[in-house]
Amino acid sequence: MLKAIFFDVYNTLARFWPPTEEIQESVGRRMGLPVTREALVRGYAIADELFNSENSRTPLATRTPQERDAFFAEYEQRILAGAGVQVSLERALEVWREVSKVPKSLALFDDALPALDSLKGLGFKLGVISNIRRDLLAQLEPSGLFQRLDFVTISQEVGIQKPAPGIFRAALERACVRPREALYVGDQYQTDALGARAVGLHAALLDRRGAYLHVTDCPRTSDMAGLVALVRDGAFADRPGRNRS
Repeated sequence: MLKAIFFDVYNTLARFWPPTEEIQESVGRRMGLPVTREALVRGYAIADELFNSENSRTPLATRTPQERDAFFAEYEQRILAGAGVQVSLERALEVWREVSKVPKSLALFDDALPALDSLKGLGFKLGVISNIRRDLLAQLEPSGLFQRLDFVTISQEVGIQKPAPGIFRAALERACVRPREALYVGDQYQTDALGARAVGLHAALLDRRGAYLHVTDCPRTSDMAGLVALVRDGAFADRPGRNRS
């Protein structure tokens, strides 16, 4: 029986504000790149897989400035390529540096707190498992998010990043539940869904961008209300590959 539900933070419960694709569109247009916000959403979905896999392999915080520049040049290049614009790594790094100058904060999606309240009302323990930096997570303190959570497990604390099994196991220990009694909800198929399932947790994709319409082996929803419906419908009793868009 499902007892605990854990969430990713970025692009699941919260996003940057202004939205990253909005910043990219403004910078790109200023730099003569024919990008659109809609296409950049697709670009980010592609590039974020690289970000998560590379960050889990060698955390960006431990890399030299030159290594970080090389990574973000490739990351930006993939964002733009996914949006239909091809640029050199040198040009991509120029774009990334301009994008990085724009101030932004972390803000909850409008559907996050109502859904958490519904799930809490159903009797579930709620928590976070995230690679997000502690300083960014702290920006959500005024939102009321943490009053609704029983556990917060972030990579900075445990020294392990998703999709490594250790971070999921640390959260399970804090929640005092077995893997089959827990569900993990995130926006990345490789890092979140497959990472959680490798440890034995149930998994669901919160696919706000519509990047995983092709995924059929994992329950998928486009918003938090859909997730609540999946839970109420018993979608995680036998790990069926059902979707609710």
